[in-house]
Amino acid sequence: MVAPGMLQNPSVRNWLGGIVPAWTLLDQASFNALRNAPAPRGAAIRLASDLTPEEIGHSAVARNALILLHAASVGPGLKLTAAGNLSRQVVAEMCDLFTWPDFDKAEAFRLHKVVNEPDFQPLFFVRHLVEATGLIKKRKDYLRITPAGNRAIESPGRDALQALLFHAAFWKADLSHLSRGLLGGWPRQDAGIVLWSLSASAKDWTSPDRLARLCTVPINGVLDQQFDIASYAIEGVILRPLNAFGLLEHRADPIPGQRFTKAHFYKKTPLFDRFLNFDVVIEGDEGIRH
Repeated sequence: MVAPGMLQNPSVRNWLGGIVPAWTLLDQASFNALRNAPAPRGAAIRLASDLTPEEIGHSAVARNALILLHAASVGPGLKLTAAGNLSRQVVAEMCDLFTWPDFDKAEAFRLHKVVNEPDFQPLFFVRHLVEATGLIKKRKDYLRITPAGNRAIESPGRDALQALLFHAAFWKADLSHLSRGLLGGWPRQDAGIVLWSLSASAKDWTSPDRLARLCTVPINGVLDQQFDIASYAIEGVILRPLNAFGLLEHRADPIPGQRFTKAHFYKKTPLFDRFLNFDVVIEGDEGIRH
């Protein structure tokens, strides 16, 4: 069992509330290997780079990235403001074209007289991933598609687009704003461990607070909080992005007696196990790899 001493810590035991994290099943070498980024060969995590058009359609990130890339390939590209954000005209066009899970445009923009790029989080998220992967590049006052971006529009480059964007989202781009900078973006620094643990733990509808305890490696900033900051953090930087990538389903159920609060649950989609492949050893399974 990985880190048995940690599980004897009173603060950790109190936070876990009797839950045994999934990652404790791993042998130490696999646990350590999951802290490395994915690679095509010799890594504990591999990302499928041969998705079909139908599978790509299940990913809001990949689907909308293609919309943005096509728009950036027309004319001079996508107009930028002096601050470096996409112009309001471009944002308005993308608002009409983008579709995103659980995003109600009317409600989101109800209090906005004008919509700037940071106000439209799906566009803000996708734009920064596409830029981080080098598929678009700033040229004077425009964002313009690059040669790599042109290759990503058509197969076989398009088949690997999800893998390229996913790698950026969990191992390269700065997504701390998704959890408002809490805990320095934790638990994203353990993304591989969390993803493997989700593969074992999110087979049925499960709440964020339980998934936080099953899938994350706790830190002091989590253990010494009076409210459940871990649930907020894992939902912001792990669960919601996975939902946007088409790897998790999300459900929100009404809570009796509470008008504005809902209970949230997540579970794996078929694309999760198709897209994410792990080469790890379960301790005590005599070398069986999963």
